[in-house]
Amino acid sequence: MTERKPPGVSFESWTDKQIREAEARGAFAGLTGAGKPLASLNTPYDELWWLKGKMQREGLSVLPPTLALRKEAEDTLEAVAEARSEQQVRRLLGDLNAKIEAAIRRPPQGPPLNLAPFDIERLVGEWRESRPAPAQEPPPESESEPVAAKRRRWWGRRAV
Repeated sequence: MTERKPPGVSFESWTDKQIREAEARGAFAGLTGAGKPLASLNTPYDELWWLKGKMQREGLSVLPPTLALRKEAEDTLEAVAEARSEQQVRRLLGDLNAKIEAAIRRPPQGPPLNLAPFDIERLVGEWRESRPAPAQEPPPESESEPVAAKRRRWWGRRAV
């Protein structure tokens, strides 16, 4: 805790004295960024510099709700292309359609949405067509092979 300014001493001389004493004690030695130029030295002045810096450090962004929903729609369509099951595709598109319908019902917040709910059946059909055909199991080589040997799973195999 710092001491109070004594009466009769100007703030400037009292502050300078505090700084000089701290330098003598080595309080300013080894500070991060010592001897490096300021990062914002050549940038124009911005009143919200601290807010923009905080958002960048925290990885935050603020988009109008309509733009955020457009971005979410793009991301969802990419996720649909990589989905593993038809049920997952339907769930992704159903959730997105619910959000789009809610956004259409409320007053616009930002630029126009320019989205309509997606046709789930059409997109599921396209998803099915983009998948490779399921591999057919080869017919059994011989009928004399015991059924238990055919059905052995990978965890049932043991090194002999």
